[in-house]
Amino acid sequence: MPPPVPTTVVVVTWRGVEHITACLDALAAQERPHRILVVDNASDDGTAALLADHPSAPEVLRLPGNTGYAGGIAAALSVVDTPYMAWLNDDAEPGPRWLAALEDTLAADPEAAAVGSALELADGAPQSFGVRLTADGHGADLAGRAPAFGFCGGAALLRTSALLAAGGVAASFFCYYEDTDTAWRLRLQGRRVAEPPDVAAAAVRHRHGASTRPGSKAFHRWNERNRLLTLLRCAPWPVAFRELVRFAVITLLLPLRRSRPAGANFRVGLRCAVLTSVLARLPATLGQRRRIGERATVSRRDVWRTWAGL
Repeated sequence: MPPPVPTTVVVVTWRGVEHITACLDALAAQERPHRILVVDNASDDGTAALLADHPSAPEVLRLPGNTGYAGGIAAALSVVDTPYMAWLNDDAEPGPRWLAALEDTLAADPEAAAVGSALELADGAPQSFGVRLTADGHGADLAGRAPAFGFCGGAALLRTSALLAAGGVAASFFCYYEDTDTAWRLRLQGRRVAEPPDVAAAAVRHRHGASTRPGSKAFHRWNERNRLLTLLRCAPWPVAFRELVRFAVITLLLPLRRSRPAGANFRVGLRCAVLTSVLARLPATLGQRRRIGERATVSRRDVWRTWAGL
């Protein structure tokens, strides 16, 4: 019987037949043994048959409906029994030393709960060296090497026990901000997000937007909603309240402006839908905020003061 492996690599897919093969091929080429678990969000495009036939023989958790990336990661966490859990987009291709670089980083740093990757776009241009926290609470990609508030959820390694202790993953987010929200909760528990010493070894080529379309209405709806929910769950109350009110005021004033930005996130209908969704979730979100606060060992204010605006 083979020895147990330390890492389960979780790949969440939905209609990934056109790009998931490259991801699985890259995992098959890793230097370190690992378990592959593909969460299939009820794909109907032949993905299931592709997974069954792939030489890497991944385990498959097929869900009855599309729960998004956040829902898929949350579902996987309930069946992961390894010390480490890797998150990997189905349109990402890690280099052969990727998993080894991330495992070695966490093994060398017991206080670190997670370590991110260096994501590159399809043309080799850098996409993300981690996530920074902006002055208005956005989780934004770090364009260069610098201390990171959090990790990009497209390719990262987490300690399973630390993730569970922090409350798991916000499955209801569907997609976007599940990584920033997780980083917030880890930071509130006094845990660190590490950076791999060998960035080249931890590189991942990412076909950004193969699964979701950045700039679309759906992208902005999830992005804006989940930023506000993350702040309401994790940030100091004055910051969360300020950003919620600011979003509402901008929305109310937009019809009065002679000209407005062209982005979909400045469409009044979309912003009203975001506000409606956030307010509908407010009672549950405030309950989650209380439970997150009960687990915290570091104050929300200290986390905000340390990381916001860098």
